[in-house]
Order: sequence, then C-alpha cells, then structure tokens
Amino acid sequence: MGGKSFMERIASFSVDHDRLEKGMYISRVDGDVVTYDVRMKKPNEGDYLAYAAMHTFEHLFATYVRNSEWKDSVIYIGPMGCRTGFYMLLRNSVSKDDAIILVKDAFGFITNFEGAIPGAARKECGNYLEHDLDGAKCTAEDMLIVLQNWTKEKLNYEYQK
Repeated sequence: MGGKSFMERIASFSVDHDRLEKGMYISRVDGDVVTYDVRMKKPNEGDYLAYAAMHTFEHLFATYVRNSEWKDSVIYIGPMGCRTGFYMLLRNSVSKDDAIILVKDAFGFITNFEGAIPGAARKECGNYLEHDLDGAKCTAEDMLIVLQNWTKEKLNYEYQK
C-alpha cells in the first residue's frame, strides 16, 4: 500500500464522548447483530473501571447472559479498551426492551453474587489472580441505579459528531 491510506471513520468514534453519559445505547446494527454500548463510566473524566473489577465483571456478566433465556442470541460480551464500559452483541431476535431487562438482570446477579467466580481457576483463565468481586459488585450496583428507568427510547446516542 505505501504512502497515505484512507480509512473510514468507524461509527463509535463519531459519538461525542465528552457529552456521553453512563447508560445503555445501540452502537451499531450489522445484519441481524445489534451491538450495545453499556457505558458504565463517563468518558474522559479520570474515573475508569479498575482492571481486576472489570475482569470479574466480565466473567459474571458473560456467564449470566450465556445462561439466560437469550443464551442462543448472545454473540459476545466484553470490556471496552478505554475501560468505560462493555460491549454486548446480541442477535436482533432479542427485542430492545428484552436487551435492557437482560442487562439489568445480569447486573442484579452480579450485585448479589457470592461464591467462587465462574471460570476464574488457573486452568480456565489467563489472568486468574486478578479479580475483584467487591469492585464488580459496586459497579453493577451503580449501574442498576443508572438503568432503573431506562427505556428503548433512550438507547439512541444523543450526541453525534
């Protein structure tokens, strides 16, 4: 290729992160897959998900949704590199209302979780020593307050660049 190359700006970079608030949004739709932006921290404010808590949150969030009634529609659950939230990819067979309920139920599960973290044994996890259940619970509890009255009408980003 050499020289200058042109790449299209990806959709998630066209959202004004300085105005983005905590919540749940539809990031993109690709065919029958909907990518949800579950924004757990206000971007660029210096308060980010701690690695150990985010890691535990990922284990619990993924375990819950992959055991839910929508398990066959779950494509992916994973943290954002900026540590301000998670992406959840679902088939569009899950309604927007049900996606919100699924996230709220998963966060309720995390808030109340006790016991061994699923998939956190050395043979199951590539970083089994870095977990923080209490941190994951605090994050889930905070997000339950944010999402308490969330509706499908609020799933659209308000701020596009």
